[in-house]
Amino acid sequence: MHDEHPSSRDAPVPAAGSGVTFVMPVLNESAYLARSVRAVLAQEFDGPREVILALAPSGDGTNALAAELAATDPRVRLVDNPAADIPVGLNLAIRAGRYPTVVRVDAHSELDAGYTARALDTLARVKAANVGGVMRADGRTPFQRAVARAYNSPVGLGGGAYHGSRAEGPAESAYLGVMRRAVLEEVGLFDESIRRGEDWELNLRIRAAGYRVWFDPELSVTYWPRESWSRLVRQFHATGTWRGELVRRFGRRNSLRFFAPPLLVVALAAAVVVGALQAVGVLAGPAALISSLVYLPLLAYVVLLIAIAAGRGGGTGWRDRLWTLAVVPSMHLPWGVGFLGGILRGAHGTVDTSRLSRNTPLP
Repeated sequence: MHDEHPSSRDAPVPAAGSGVTFVMPVLNESAYLARSVRAVLAQEFDGPREVILALAPSGDGTNALAAELAATDPRVRLVDNPAADIPVGLNLAIRAGRYPTVVRVDAHSELDAGYTARALDTLARVKAANVGGVMRADGRTPFQRAVARAYNSPVGLGGGAYHGSRAEGPAESAYLGVMRRAVLEEVGLFDESIRRGEDWELNLRIRAAGYRVWFDPELSVTYWPRESWSRLVRQFHATGTWRGELVRRFGRRNSLRFFAPPLLVVALAAAVVVGALQAVGVLAGPAALISSLVYLPLLAYVVLLIAIAAGRGGGTGWRDRLWTLAVVPSMHLPWGVGFLGGILRGAHGTVDTSRLSRNTPLP
């Protein structure tokens, strides 16, 4: 956690019981949407609520399911998001809402029953503009549990506070986020030109305006990762590409941890070149010995992989552990390749296709 901007302004604290707007961008989430919405409706706090689903053009029956949910509970409302972009959907849902506190929810996530009440208490206590907690990844299959193990490891996703820190305090960003509407409107909502990393960029503007972004480890959200290897690779390549774009735009305001995956890609490429030159005899004798030092970072990385696979969480069976050895580099390497492309060429129209079904057209 760090806060490079002075937090000198207190965010407004609405009267108790003023109500909460939950916003959720949705695309091809038929397997998760009902549980996520039920978890929101079961939140234990005083005051009215509304759940606004921003519906992209799904191809798996998600929108029909959303219509059923809205028909059975008037607190569930629908808005169309034909662009299918997450920040566009979030802004549509926020603008359609009525209440002074906005809770971002992912259809692939489930809130603990006391999540909102705790977040409201924390927002009022520290007068923050945004508060987030810990992402607790979980899985239903050996593959998904292996991905969850990587998510929950400091090594897997770079050690951000929301991946397991226990220290409450000012933060760079917030996972999902419980936000004050007045501050969102002041800084201009989400930047619709950013398709991934939009939450980080929003929190950058919140902190630049002098408000606090806060991490509370007592807040916990269950997150269900991608269910297949191809979807995981596509997700992380798009995320890395957009992080490269954010580095182009905002430079040193990005944390150094974002540069680890591209450095891994560069180290792997260097090792391949050195290995080839050694194999054909171009590098021999002392030169071969010295050039072999290029393998050391990869050896250290393999040791880290084994440590993650052997650690706790995300399943304990041998299939789970073997999948962990496969999924961690399947996250780091596509992310790193995407980052290098993004920083060199920009993200342009890069889309995260991991949510698309066969029947869903590209946005």
